[in-house]
Amino acid sequence: MATTSPWTPDRIPDLTGRHAVVTGGNSGLGQVAATHLAARGATVTLAVRDVSRGERAASAITGDVRVRQLDLASLDSVRAFAADWSEPIDILLNNAGIMMVPQGRTADGFELQLGTNHLGHFALTLQLLPHLRDRVVTVSSQAHRRGRIALDDLHWERRAYDPAGAYAQAKLANLLFTLELARRLEGRSSVRSLAAHPGYSATNLQNHSGKRGPHVVMQLANRFIARDAEAGTEPLLFAAVEDIPSGSYVGPAKAYEFRGQPTLVGRSPAASNVELAKEFWLRSAKEVGLSPELTLG
Repeated sequence: MATTSPWTPDRIPDLTGRHAVVTGGNSGLGQVAATHLAARGATVTLAVRDVSRGERAASAITGDVRVRQLDLASLDSVRAFAADWSEPIDILLNNAGIMMVPQGRTADGFELQLGTNHLGHFALTLQLLPHLRDRVVTVSSQAHRRGRIALDDLHWERRAYDPAGAYAQAKLANLLFTLELARRLEGRSSVRSLAAHPGYSATNLQNHSGKRGPHVVMQLANRFIARDAEAGTEPLLFAAVEDIPSGSYVGPAKAYEFRGQPTLVGRSPAASNVELAKEFWLRSAKEVGLSPELTLG
């Protein structure tokens, strides 16, 4: 019986002539993804909040790597990035994010995790759609399974703030966005909307809880349970280059999706709720001040 060899980044095809935009490409999963995409010939733009850090990261990557400023916690910054963009984009990797940080607000008054992880990427993707040729990959998390979209209090104005709950809501939001984008693109465009999660990977995401107890727990988990960023990036790269259906969700195959080879994985019932995805799409468009209708190239 034939066996399938393990999927590794060595199986990424030649990407010469293709352009990838990676948000948060200056560190962690984003930098690893950018490194592999550039190594296979893609032109890669690191869309980063701190340009100097982005340039340091780019200097360590072999290939055609560019750096542009993007702060997902500012709709003005998102608009400026999209307005200045003129080239085709084959892969938009919505990777940047924050995790279980203390309560805060974006420049536009959004709860910081929802505003950065979802609403910033939502606004960016809609405004870049006319330039997209192949796919959007949005990074979610197993934490989405604990998430709830509180449409009556998205920004934690009436509830006691829970950093883990806010993170779970944001990661569920990522999957609802992916689901509805795939539905809206179907029959209208060849662009695919995909999602991926890294399993449990040790990155700098776990360093900003602001509380000693959770910080210590996450650092111990990083040391003894997590896999490294190289392995964690494999599902993102798989989603970025493999021929899989729009709407697919990629994650590790083993250990409750904590580790293992990249494969298609399932969503929670909430993340599969088509009606919730439609309603949340309309709400997200209203939040960021954009038309909910797609503008395609």
